[in-house]
Amino acid sequence: MSIALRSQKGRALFGLWVAEMVVLFFAVCAAAWIRFVGDSESYRLFAETAPVRTFLVAIAITLSMAAFGLYQVNVRRNRMETFLRLLLSFAFGGVALLVLFYLVPQTYIGRGVLLIALILSLVGVIVVRVLSEHVFSADLFKQRVLVLGAGANADLLHQRMRRRADRQSFVLVGFVPLPGQTVIVPEAVVVRPGLALVDYALSMQIDEIVVAPDERRGGLPMSDMLACVQRGITMTDLSTFFEREAGMVKLDVVDPSWLVFSGGFDQSAMRRLSKRFFDLVAAVALLLVAWPFMLLVALAVWLESGAPIFYTQTRVGQGGRTFDVIKFRSMRVDAEGDGKARWATKNDDRTTRVGRFIRLTRLDELPQLFNVLRGDMSFVGPRPERPQFVNQLNQEIRYYDIRHSVKPGLTGWAQLRYPYGASVRDAEEKLKFDLFYVKNQGLLFDVMIMLQTVEVVLFGRGAR
Repeated sequence: MSIALRSQKGRALFGLWVAEMVVLFFAVCAAAWIRFVGDSESYRLFAETAPVRTFLVAIAITLSMAAFGLYQVNVRRNRMETFLRLLLSFAFGGVALLVLFYLVPQTYIGRGVLLIALILSLVGVIVVRVLSEHVFSADLFKQRVLVLGAGANADLLHQRMRRRADRQSFVLVGFVPLPGQTVIVPEAVVVRPGLALVDYALSMQIDEIVVAPDERRGGLPMSDMLACVQRGITMTDLSTFFEREAGMVKLDVVDPSWLVFSGGFDQSAMRRLSKRFFDLVAAVALLLVAWPFMLLVALAVWLESGAPIFYTQTRVGQGGRTFDVIKFRSMRVDAEGDGKARWATKNDDRTTRVGRFIRLTRLDELPQLFNVLRGDMSFVGPRPERPQFVNQLNQEIRYYDIRHSVKPGLTGWAQLRYPYGASVRDAEEKLKFDLFYVKNQGLLFDVMIMLQTVEVVLFGRGAR
């Protein structure tokens, strides 16, 4: 996810991860010293392979933390919730390490060392989190941003990114009106410099100017903007700023030329091969873990409402090609007896009792792993929609068809950032995040989405 790593917020999260890796590394070393105090021979044997085994512990715990949403961008949680997630992630990581020790005995560090290390590292991570919250919340460490424009487009930024959680990486100094363009943003955030733009920007220590005019033709002070660039001030258009800071492609302001020239949309042979390899490995690994649960779900569906256990439905995939998606049946057999396609709704009365549970836990989607193995779907990508809805959405939402330039996925960026969609408006909101994924897809981004999907499943967000 290169664009996220280029942002101030992404760099801050990367720095937090590195700091916590260091804490975990030294916590294991300290735990071994405490455990083997007075037993120099045992400590010497541990120290011979300590770096590799300690690194594995640090990786396992930080991956578990990522799975519980502790490295998410644009999410602000209260301290009690954060502490609960930390406890759960350390418990889950500890169990995962015990499994690893059983499978690969050479990585074993001892139960005593592991227990002490988990306690020490939990305390250390809490200290790092508290310190980082105070450090990175200070305006001194944030980008100072000035918006060039005060009309409708600028107001989109003001309204969409007004929360403190949305501005964790930057301070919005104000909005500079452009001559001949209507001022829509509140007067309280409007600034009228009274001097050259570059002089004002330098006096206010501006790091970045976001260009957000309502009309570009003849409405931009290009000489002033060029002067700012020459003094080291970054110029960013509104679409790019939204993409970087909000993790979405804002449909209200984006135009075809920006989509063409802003980069991304990697469809190289290397990307296709790496994604396919990733899909196969992930699908096989999950099947090996999930098959007992799949048998239990199949039995529960059959006991409640008989056959069929599985439900197939035509969906639209890459390039607009259709395929049959496989799911455990969660609705009555006659849910669409009249043949008319309907959006699933909250508390849908067509859903069975077992169906409500497997939808909430996402167990109904496990058979789609066979779609992944077959190549119809990917593990990560936009969720596939039914042809009837796609035809409607293509007519009502511009750029909707772009999401079909990649394979649909079991999980995706939109599923993490937006609840279940059941209307045209929901589809439009989700498209902002689907386009961000299509444009910025990569192996690292896929791994990040998979880890954060664990949090969605465990806490039941977005299911219907």
